[in-house]
Amino acid sequence: MLDYAKWKIYLVTIVCALGIFFALPNVLPESVMKNAPSWWSPVNLGLDLRGGSELLLEVKYHDVIKEQLNSIASDLRYKFRTKNIRYSSLNISDDNVLSFKLLSNDKNNDVIDIIKDAEPNSLSISKTDDVFSVNYTEQAIVAIRLKAVDQSIEVVRKRIDELGTKEPSIQRQGEDRIIVQLPGVQNPEMVKELLGKTAKLSFHLVDTTSVADAKRGKISPSSYIAQGSDGASYVLQRSPVITGAQLVDARTGFDQTNAAVVSFKLNSIGARKFGAVTSENIGKRLAILLDGKVIQAPNINSAITGGSGQISGGFTVESANELALLLRAGALPAELEVLEERTVGPSLGTDSIESGKIACLIGVLLVIVSMFLMYGKLGTFANIAVVMNVILMVGIQSFMGATLTLPGIAGIVLSMGVSVDGNILIFERMREEMGYGRSVLNTIASGFDNALSAIIDGQLTTLSAGIILLSLGSGPVKGFGVTLTIGIFTSIFTSVTLSRLLLTTWVYYKRPETLTI
Repeated sequence: MLDYAKWKIYLVTIVCALGIFFALPNVLPESVMKNAPSWWSPVNLGLDLRGGSELLLEVKYHDVIKEQLNSIASDLRYKFRTKNIRYSSLNISDDNVLSFKLLSNDKNNDVIDIIKDAEPNSLSISKTDDVFSVNYTEQAIVAIRLKAVDQSIEVVRKRIDELGTKEPSIQRQGEDRIIVQLPGVQNPEMVKELLGKTAKLSFHLVDTTSVADAKRGKISPSSYIAQGSDGASYVLQRSPVITGAQLVDARTGFDQTNAAVVSFKLNSIGARKFGAVTSENIGKRLAILLDGKVIQAPNINSAITGGSGQISGGFTVESANELALLLRAGALPAELEVLEERTVGPSLGTDSIESGKIACLIGVLLVIVSMFLMYGKLGTFANIAVVMNVILMVGIQSFMGATLTLPGIAGIVLSMGVSVDGNILIFERMREEMGYGRSVLNTIASGFDNALSAIIDGQLTTLSAGIILLSLGSGPVKGFGVTLTIGIFTSIFTSVTLSRLLLTTWVYYKRPETLTI
């Protein structure tokens, strides 16, 4: 028998009502939506539909090379001192060549072994008279550049689209450039400011040497002078206690005075190192650096073993939120320079939207006419389900804040065909049951029950393709995957659950003796 529980009726009604509610902002005028809450808004349109901004960025990977050479230079100073190797004029030139003059003539082999141990198979060593020159090989430079660009792309994506719903297009261009397309952003200044900060966080112990002595040259090779964001100078140990690489989370919070702070959490390795250093240096100062500038240098009053802490520094709520986002996204490996900035007008998007609307309208009309001609009254119920399927898809994307692109519109049109496909399987099964002389109620029940497995099997194969597009695709490809995946679930709901409710209601009130299929 064809039974339909009341809780199912309520559930279907609520789902349809919510779909209509969240899809409604897409048809309401702007004057009405101007005062609407942010969570009740129309679906975001992609760059190809409403225009936006395009940025061409260059990754300054040479800075990464220089930073790594500085690390090697610091390591060489320490090892030369421990092995009593006399040297002078150890520096790094503008073209990223580390050089020094060897004063211990009998230590040539020791020096070469020390340099090779610093980074095996990556450094090129040459000697002219007593002057050593060290730089990276061509293969090593290519590897550093590729890694810097790949890391930069991931960090840029996290900073711009932390939740994964805005769908910016971020792609490599050439050897060291990244192209970023931002749908709907007509003024990208805020994005440029967000990308202009490398957000390299590090914690350094403050050296006991006074700033005045350090400026007179009385400073250890393992220390250096750093500037604070307030203009003050600090003498810090070169080796950081921990860096932002050990950070697993950063959130905005408030201290006891209700001032905005950034609370951070470290991974197990960072927590262990942080706890050990703070327990061994109680009473000393620990400087917190962001992009090489000291933003805070508090005293260590007790061991910090919990793996978490706070960064304060006169933040506003907005600046604290921005810093927390930067720290969560991770530090850029190198500075990004904006080479080109272009704004894409919405005129092309308007034409695309109109074309998409026409395509959807034609698709809906063809589906409606075909279903009515093939299945009569039952086709009408399928058509209602198709319309509700489109409404649910738009409503879900609006609720998620997802971005709709031209491929997304194609996904909607495809989902309409997938939606009626389920009803066709059900109606054809019902036609077979009618041929066996079954009653109306048994025919309907058997049609839905026996076709359900075939519908789910067919949708699961499509779902696997959608998941691959979601996980591996980006930009418009991912947009198509989002629409397709949503459409699979809404299609199953409308073709099976909603159609069954409509047909059950019709049978309950009309009591037909036969079905015309």
